[in-house]
Amino acid sequence: MLIHALFVMGNYMIDKLQQVNEHTKHLIDWASIVTVIGTLASILPAIAALWSIVWSTIRIYETKTVQKWLNKDAK
Repeated sequence: MLIHALFVMGNYMIDKLQQVNEHTKHLIDWASIVTVIGTLASILPAIAALWSIVWSTIRIYETKTVQKWLNKDAK
């Protein structure tokens, strides 16, 4: 049940992120990188690292390569 809820929420987030322009996505990418560096330097708490991992996973998921892999498996 929890996994299904996370999957549905993930799909909702991906749909919303596809509506965000590329400039905004790049800004968030840089914020994510700074967050990882800050966490590794013990400046930021672990929750910041979790946010960064989630963001990076979503960005990787929406790449053309991953989408091609997923569409091939669906056929």
